[in-house]
Amino acid sequence: MWCLSCLKPSTSEDPFEAEIDLALAVSREEADIQEAKQLASALQESSRLQKKHEDEQKKRTTELEKDAQIARKIKQFEEQVKNDEQVAQDLQNRFNKMAYEESLGLHVLDDKDEHLAKTAKSSKEKRKSKQFEEQHVNKDEELALVLQESLNMVEPPPRPRIEEHKSIPRRAALDREEQLAKERSKEKGKGKQIEDEQVKKDEQLAVIVQESLNMVEPPEEKSNISSSRAPMDEDEQRIIWESLKGKGLITQSEDEVEDVGKLVEANPPPPRRCGGCYYEIEHERSVDVLGVLWHPKCLICGACHNPIAIHEVETHVSNLRGKFHKNCYRRYCYVCQEKVKIRMFNEHPFWKERYCPDHDSDGTHKCFSCERLEPRETNFVELDDGRRLCLECMDSAVMDTYEVQPLHFEIREFFEGLNMKIEREFPFLLVEKQALNKAEEEEKIDNQDGVVTRGICLSEEQIVTSVSKGPKLGPNKQLIGKTTESQKVVSGCPVTAILILYGLPRLLTGYILAHEMMHAYLRLNGCRNLNTVMEEGICQVLGHMWLETQTYATIDAAASSSSSAAAAESSSSSSRTPSEANAGKKGEWSEFEKKLVEFCKNQIETDESAAYGDGFRKVDHMVTNSSLKDTLKEILRRG
Repeated sequence: MWCLSCLKPSTSEDPFEAEIDLALAVSREEADIQEAKQLASALQESSRLQKKHEDEQKKRTTELEKDAQIARKIKQFEEQVKNDEQVAQDLQNRFNKMAYEESLGLHVLDDKDEHLAKTAKSSKEKRKSKQFEEQHVNKDEELALVLQESLNMVEPPPRPRIEEHKSIPRRAALDREEQLAKERSKEKGKGKQIEDEQVKKDEQLAVIVQESLNMVEPPEEKSNISSSRAPMDEDEQRIIWESLKGKGLITQSEDEVEDVGKLVEANPPPPRRCGGCYYEIEHERSVDVLGVLWHPKCLICGACHNPIAIHEVETHVSNLRGKFHKNCYRRYCYVCQEKVKIRMFNEHPFWKERYCPDHDSDGTHKCFSCERLEPRETNFVELDDGRRLCLECMDSAVMDTYEVQPLHFEIREFFEGLNMKIEREFPFLLVEKQALNKAEEEEKIDNQDGVVTRGICLSEEQIVTSVSKGPKLGPNKQLIGKTTESQKVVSGCPVTAILILYGLPRLLTGYILAHEMMHAYLRLNGCRNLNTVMEEGICQVLGHMWLETQTYATIDAAASSSSSAAAAESSSSSSRTPSEANAGKKGEWSEFEKKLVEFCKNQIETDESAAYGDGFRKVDHMVTNSSLKDTLKEILRRG
């Protein structure tokens, strides 16, 4: 304790010192307690965090172990699948080889069996022919005796065969039975009544027999008969021929027999040729694929290059790329023919052709019509405006304005059959893509959906460049010889012309033409400024209806030619149905055309655009629930 005044230690005691010390002690104790609590809390938090970290680490380790286990199972599964595929492929190759060897063995057996059958048949025919000749020799001798007795002649001694007998017609051997029947009727007539004319004829015949056998010249009084006799008919020639041949005076050589046999085969069938090697199919075994015959060794899978066995023909796949085993086709890319990895491929929604995903972006060409990709080493045809067509679409492509006119009249008949006859005449022109785009700009058509324009119904005056003469397919699949001409379409009615892209298949061209014709029908009947969805929808419905008539035509292509006459007779009646009006327009339909009809219909039905897709579905629903006439009235009412 210190004195505050003198600053010296105080000898007196401070009464508050004890309290102060106590307070300091309490304060230090509380501080220690607080520090201990903080330390305990820190230790507890540290322990919690450490435990949480350990739990997370344990959980992560468990997940990694599970992932590793799943990866091992996936790898094992892939290896198992690969091994199974390899085993299946080996078994298939082994089976195909056995089938091929078996087919070769059967071919040899077939040839041997056929040769034995021919030999047996030939022997049997020779025995029958010998018996037949012996019977007719006896009958001919009896006939000669009858003739000689009727003329009171003595049978001359037999003379050797002479070369002149070869001039007698060879075909007499083919009419033996007919000749004998006629001769028997003649013998019966002689037995009943011998008239003067018959006597003269018998005398003439006897003279001919005598001359042909080098008999003694007849008396002079008979010379008048000989010189004045009538020409021999075929029956008389046959009698002489059979008589001489039966007595052994004339023999028929093997060459002559072959010549007679050739007369029977007047029109031999054309030779059958293999669809693979194009060589003639003679007596080998063959496989019929859609009416085309193949050597078994020529029917090869385009993927694995092994033969397609006979039992696999019904399930094999045939397309522009070639012919494939069903399993090979599903495993190999349609474009590059490389093997497609499991679950890593794209597939066309309609044609079901599998291909590598890279081909969607690697510049592989696509057919403008059917939308199929271009297989490697199979060049599509390129049109002058840059579009490409596959060879199957090119086969039925409409190439110029002249070629489209029959289809134009067919569509008019189709509309007339629906009681929607279009009286006004206006041009139908096939144009290039550039000309169609130019006309669309001048017509001020707003294509908001981004749909590719393939046809347009004009209502304004324009100068249009059309394809007047279509190109022809030249060397290396190049189109040559296309001619265009420009003309001005003038306004005399609400429709000045209908333009359609050239070079599209007939079915696609007809659908577009029916669509644009419906636009023309609406405009000619004063229906302008309609709702876009409803107008495009009704036009799509008419195009779809026309494709339906073509579907009916493909059901029985063979019968279409027989029904064309009936369709022509009913063409003047306005009450006929569209299918009747179009029946027989085409003769034979190819398999691709039958599929192309369904593809065009599928494109309309699955269109996702607002105007064309939604419009079609709305209007088609209305037509299904009422009628086309009522639907048109409702569309006009809505405006």
